[in-house]
Amino acid sequence: MDLQTTIYLGVGASFALYIGIAIWARAGSTSEFYAAGGSVPPVINGMATAADWMSAASFISMAGLIANMGYGGGLFLMGWTGGYVLLAMLLAPYLRKFGKFTVPQFIGDRYYSKTASLVAVLCLLTASLTYIIGQMTGVGVAFSRFLGVSSATGIYVGQGIVFLYAVFGGMKGITYTQVAQYLVLIAAYIIPAIFISLQLTGNPIPQLGLGSNLVGHDVSLLATLDKVVTDLGFGKYTTSLPGSTLNMFVYTLSLMIGTAGLPHVIMRFFTVPTVKDARSSAGWALVFIALLYTTAPAVAAMAKTNLIRTITPGVVMQGSDPYAADSQIKFDERPDWMKRWEKTGLLKFADKNGDGRIQFYNDKSKNPEFVKKAEAAGWKGNELEVNADIIVLANPEIALLPNWVIALVAAGGLAAALSTAAGLLMAISSSVSHDLIKGIFVPDISEKNELLAGKISMAVAIVVAGYLGLNPPGFAAGTVALAFGIAASSLFPAIMMGIFSKKMNKEGAIAGMLSGLFVTLFYVFAHKGIFFIKGTEYLPTIGGANAFFGITPEAFGAVGALVNFIVAFLVDKVTAEPPEHIQHMVESVRTPRGSKLVNGAH
Repeated sequence: MDLQTTIYLGVGASFALYIGIAIWARAGSTSEFYAAGGSVPPVINGMATAADWMSAASFISMAGLIANMGYGGGLFLMGWTGGYVLLAMLLAPYLRKFGKFTVPQFIGDRYYSKTASLVAVLCLLTASLTYIIGQMTGVGVAFSRFLGVSSATGIYVGQGIVFLYAVFGGMKGITYTQVAQYLVLIAAYIIPAIFISLQLTGNPIPQLGLGSNLVGHDVSLLATLDKVVTDLGFGKYTTSLPGSTLNMFVYTLSLMIGTAGLPHVIMRFFTVPTVKDARSSAGWALVFIALLYTTAPAVAAMAKTNLIRTITPGVVMQGSDPYAADSQIKFDERPDWMKRWEKTGLLKFADKNGDGRIQFYNDKSKNPEFVKKAEAAGWKGNELEVNADIIVLANPEIALLPNWVIALVAAGGLAAALSTAAGLLMAISSSVSHDLIKGIFVPDISEKNELLAGKISMAVAIVVAGYLGLNPPGFAAGTVALAFGIAASSLFPAIMMGIFSKKMNKEGAIAGMLSGLFVTLFYVFAHKGIFFIKGTEYLPTIGGANAFFGITPEAFGAVGALVNFIVAFLVDKVTAEPPEHIQHMVESVRTPRGSKLVNGAH
C-alpha cells in the first residue's frame, strides 16, 4: 500500500473514532456540558488532561524548537512541566473544592463582584483566542503535508471535526474523545522515537539513546552533534542559550505560571467527583505527560542528527569536512521527503552561489574564523530554511521508517492540535454562556436555554478560531508562548491571591488583572511596532527590540505577573477589606475536611 493511501486510512480511522465517541458521550445537561457531570474517574481524567495539555506546541513544535535551540530549548520543558506541577499541587485541588465550573466564576464569587468575573472573562478570551491560533496553525500544517490539501482546507476540515464532537458532546464528549486522542498522540510520538533510537544508537529506549554512542562508533550522539553544529557555525548544542540568562529565567517562569493559569486545563479538575480525585487525576496526568516530555529531547537531537546527515552525507557518521563539495547533497539529488515538504512552504532552498548543492550553515555567525572558512569554500549564505514545526512530523520520513509509522505520526499531530483546540473552545464557550449570559446578563435563564447558548457559543468560537488560523495577526510568531504570558500576567495572580490571601479584595484583584494584562500586551505590541503604523509600514518600536533588560515579548508574562501582584496589593491596602463571610470561605477552601477549624471541634 502506498504512503498516501496509508495516511488517508490512518487519519480517517482516527476521525471516525472521535466522532463515534462524541455520539456515544453527548451531553444532555449543563452539568455534563460544562463539567462532564463531575463523574469522570481519576485515571481517565488524567489521560484527558494530558491530551488537553499536550497541544500542537508540545507534539509538533517543542522538539523542533529544542532541535534548533539545543540546550536553551530546555526552557520549554522546564516551564511547561514545572507549571503543571504548580497547577496540580497549589491550585487544582482548592479550585475543585470551591466547586465552580469555570475560572471566571471562581474569581467572581471569590471577589464578590460581577465586574471581577467580567474582567476574568476578558483575560480568558484574550489568552484562549491567542493560544488557539497555534492549534489551528498546527492543524493546517499537518493537513497540508499529509493529506495533500492546502493549509486553509485543512483548517476547514479541522473545524468540522471539532464541531461534531465538541458542540454536541460538550465537556463529556471532549473528555472521552481526548482519552482516545491521548492514546493516538503518545503512540505516534514514542513509536517513531524507538525506531530512530535503535537506528542511531542501538538502544530502544530514546531517553537512554540520547546519551548513548552512535552505532559502530565510540563517540556519543550528543558529542557528535556538538562537533557538527559548531563546524557549521552554530552554538554548541549542549550549552547554547537563547539570549541572556535573565531572559531564559524569565521565559521559563512565564511559561510556568502561565501554565498554572490556563483556564482550559484548570477546567479539567472540575470533572472529577471529589477533591481527592482531583489530586489523584493530577498525579496520573503528570505520568502521562512525562511519557512525551522525557522523550522530546531525544527526538530533537536525533531529528537534528538525521537532518544534517541528509544534507551533508557522511559528515555525522564519518566526521568528514562539511565544507568539502562532495560532502554536500546536490539539489537535484535531494530525497523524496524534502520534495514533499517543499510543497508546504515549510522547507525552502535558494542556491545562492549557483553550485547546485545545498549549503546549510550559520551565515550570521560572529566568529571571523568560521566566516573566513565559509567564504573560502565559496559559500554565499545559508541556502536551507527548515521550519521548526516540521521536525517531528518529518522525522519518520527522514529516517525512512515504514509507511504505517508515518501515517501514525500524521494522526498523532492532528490529535494533539484538535484535543487542545477542543479544550480551549470549551473554556471560551463556558465563559460566554455560563459566566456572561447566565452570570451577568440573564441570571434566570433556564438550563435548556443555557445549554443551547453554550452550544451556540461553541459554534461561534469555532468559526472565530478558524478565521484566526486562516488570518493570523501580525504578531502570530510565538503566539503559544504569548498566550502563556497573557495567562501568567492576568489570571494566575488573581487565582493565587484568591486562594492564599483572605484579605485580598475585589478592587485589588480587578486592578491587578487589568494592569498585568495591559502591561504585557503593551510590551508585545510596542515591540512588534503595531501601535505605530504609517501607510503600510511599521515604524520602529519603542526603545528598540527587547528594550526591557533584554527580555523578549514571549517571556514578558512573568514581568506582567509581578506588576499584577504589586498593583493588587497596593490597591488592597487603600480599600476596604473583603466581607467576613468571604474571608471565612477562603479559609475553609484551604482547610482539609475533618479538621477542627471546619467541624467546629475544640
